[in-house]
Amino acid sequence: MNYGHTTDSELASLLRQRDQEAFRELFERYKRVLYSFAKNMTHDISEAEDLVQDVFISLWENAERLELKGTISSYLYAAVRYKFLNLVAHKKIRSDYVSIFQKFINEVDYSVDEYLNEKELINLVEKEVSKLPDKMREVFELSRNAGLSHREIADKLNLSEKTVKNHINHALKILRGKLPLSAILLYLLQSL
Repeated sequence: MNYGHTTDSELASLLRQRDQEAFRELFERYKRVLYSFAKNMTHDISEAEDLVQDVFISLWENAERLELKGTISSYLYAAVRYKFLNLVAHKKIRSDYVSIFQKFINEVDYSVDEYLNEKELINLVEKEVSKLPDKMREVFELSRNAGLSHREIADKLNLSEKTVKNHINHALKILRGKLPLSAILLYLLQSL
């Protein structure tokens, strides 16, 4: 069926019923303008494409639960903006980790290389991470290795954000008790 003349609100209703053609039509209608919008924010072609793709993947995955307070176009623009802000937050976190590690290296009078090489440190941390309880390890790895936000992990694992935060904090506490700070920082930087 051709949805070329179907209104956005009709397409949104069809999308809630998991209609692939309605989804395809929404994608074709909005991919270019959303890409342009994302590119203006990111100033990066690849990141803009990723943002738009993520928005449409999320739209399809959550189609049955789609609740619009306005138009589908305003929803899509807001989703791109949200994904962009999330990207900026992750970049800031990465930048903060790098700054902390550089400060640590500058303030400490020994070199990590004097004790263990980088690979050994990372292996040491990975070994300790593998000993964490299953759910805690899964949450920690999604946060640190996959770079997912607390909300994204909560949605993926059907947990509350508070539970996700508690798992991550508890995992870091366990690791801090068993490993030198330099090993943990190196592991966190390596996973960025």
